[in-house]
Amino acid sequence: MGIQLKQGLKLGQNLVMTPQLQQAIKLLQLNHMELAELINQELTENPVLEEVGENEAPQDNLETAADGETFDPEIQQQADEASQVQEPVPEEQMLKGKDEVNWDAYLEDFNEGSGSAPSMKETSDETPTYENTLTKTSSLEEHLQWQLSMLNLMENEQKLAQLIIASLNDDGYFEGDLNVLAAQAGIDPEDGEEILKMIQNFDPLGIASRNLKECLHIQARLLNPRQPLVEKIIDDHMTELEKHNIPAIAKALNAPIEQVVEAQKIIHEFEPRPGSLFTQPDTQYIQPDIYIQKVGNQYVIHMNDDGIPRLRVSSYYKSIVQKEAAEGKASGGKTKEYVQEKLRAALWLIRSIQNRQKTIYKVTEAVLARQRDFFEKGSQFLKPMVLKDIASDVGMHESTISRVTTNKYVHTPVGTFELKYFFNSSINSSDGSDALASSAVKEKIKHLVAREDPKKPLSDQQIVDLLSKDNIDIARRTVAKYREMLNILPSSKRKRAF
Repeated sequence: MGIQLKQGLKLGQNLVMTPQLQQAIKLLQLNHMELAELINQELTENPVLEEVGENEAPQDNLETAADGETFDPEIQQQADEASQVQEPVPEEQMLKGKDEVNWDAYLEDFNEGSGSAPSMKETSDETPTYENTLTKTSSLEEHLQWQLSMLNLMENEQKLAQLIIASLNDDGYFEGDLNVLAAQAGIDPEDGEEILKMIQNFDPLGIASRNLKECLHIQARLLNPRQPLVEKIIDDHMTELEKHNIPAIAKALNAPIEQVVEAQKIIHEFEPRPGSLFTQPDTQYIQPDIYIQKVGNQYVIHMNDDGIPRLRVSSYYKSIVQKEAAEGKASGGKTKEYVQEKLRAALWLIRSIQNRQKTIYKVTEAVLARQRDFFEKGSQFLKPMVLKDIASDVGMHESTISRVTTNKYVHTPVGTFELKYFFNSSINSSDGSDALASSAVKEKIKHLVAREDPKKPLSDQQIVDLLSKDNIDIARRTVAKYREMLNILPSSKRKRAF
């Protein structure tokens, strides 16, 4: 079989993600704090960019150059097309136009422009406050090491105690092998058990326990006065205690139910995870990207520009470009290319920030229009809403709406929420009226459980029946799923005898 060479012509169209378009999409995904960090980084790396001072009033964008020459509409078209992040723009279209850009006209158009949409300049009573004071607390290991330093121990005993402390998990339970650790420290296993018991008497009580039963027993043993019934229940009837089977415990111990109930109350006051008292959760600081405030009967949207630098092209570089254009000079090849590259990057950044702010504003405005009842009456009146609904309202793609709502927070008169909070699936109503949002149904389940009789907690089927009275058509398995999402225990484990 011979090999032949053929030549053919094929016409096709491809979508290319240019670096500028990628930057615009990236900016759209950033939250308020990330945007401020990126802008500060760009100010450091790009000498053409500079920050507008707080006391400087930015001028309006001009449509003509300083010398009266009309602003090049082809350049304006490129900038407008570049700022549209909804759909990718072909590379050929992004790069069309003259190689020699009329920077004089372009710079005048962006003379004092800042990358922001409607913003909130005045402070308000509804604006959330932030605490900037930090304090350092001791870790669990530091707290135990401090207590250990108060004891007069031999070197090998000290070593074993430190190995035990290093083997505790975040809840304060001992997860190591005591025999192995004792061998490492050169101590007899029986003596190692005594060192472990010594640490278990440290503060917090129950630390270094090997299981829940041992943890509770240590705390019960140190009660003053001692409570033999409490210790007996912990030692022999943990299974019945977990099931809240008080009658079975009373019968087995031949004790009055009232005494068993009182003992159960005492056990419920014990700390099952002593180490958690020293475990500090990771603090997540958020700053709202948008404020929604009620003024009279109307809701007003403000973009948060606090801490975000207002950008413009450096007057120094602008004067150099304008001077060379007026005198007809040409800079050296590499210098000219460097300056033009930085100018393009600066103008693209300003354009992208403007587009980001306007897009977020439009999406928030559409959310506000659809969820007005939520802002008026609360979370139980949240309506079903999906990305497609808002995309249709603002004329953008669903992927753009997803980027806008991810990791963006809005401060409202009823609290601070992530924009994604307002998007929910729907639960049908049994009477044919408007469907409810899944978040609203979760709130109803939470309220029903909060008001239940702890002696007779509501089963999932009973919750279904109660919701049906409010014309909410929901399956029992869906209630069970929502209950688990809300971290609500099953009815058998919520039951209390007191």
